[in-house]
Amino acid sequence: MPRAIQVRQADLSDTDELAEMREILWPESSMEEHRKELESILRSGRNGTLPMTILVAQDEGKALTGFIEVGLRSHADGCDPARPVGFVEGWFVREASRRQGIGRALMTSAEAWARKHGCLEMASDTWIDDERSQRSHQALGFEVVDRCVHFRKPL
Repeated sequence: MPRAIQVRQADLSDTDELAEMREILWPESSMEEHRKELESILRSGRNGTLPMTILVAQDEGKALTGFIEVGLRSHADGCDPARPVGFVEGWFVREASRRQGIGRALMTSAEAWARKHGCLEMASDTWIDDERSQRSHQALGFEVVDRCVHFRKPL
């Protein structure tokens, strides 16, 4: 019988484990930068001026196996611009814990959070070459609404 997946709202005591997972997901930022940003989000429940939460999955020993960061945005590509939208800012499951339904459980909880905040749509993004993430999103009912390559040029 499969074990139930436990998802809960993150708290300050999760900062170190979350920073470690964030560093794997977003290696361009340092562990200390991740810790500072996490502490701000966990203390305020906001990312800037809009509501945001971090939800975590944990195993029977209470170790974190994954997380999802979800917030409100005033708009997102492909979504109704007349309403705020729930937006997945980050979604990660540890390699050893993948393919067990943890990502789905985290997304389901994030969608419930967004609905509670009046959202009728959920949006997300990923890198254009991250096929695993694209397949994961599509398996959970997301549809591709746009593809972009962003440019910059120093002057």
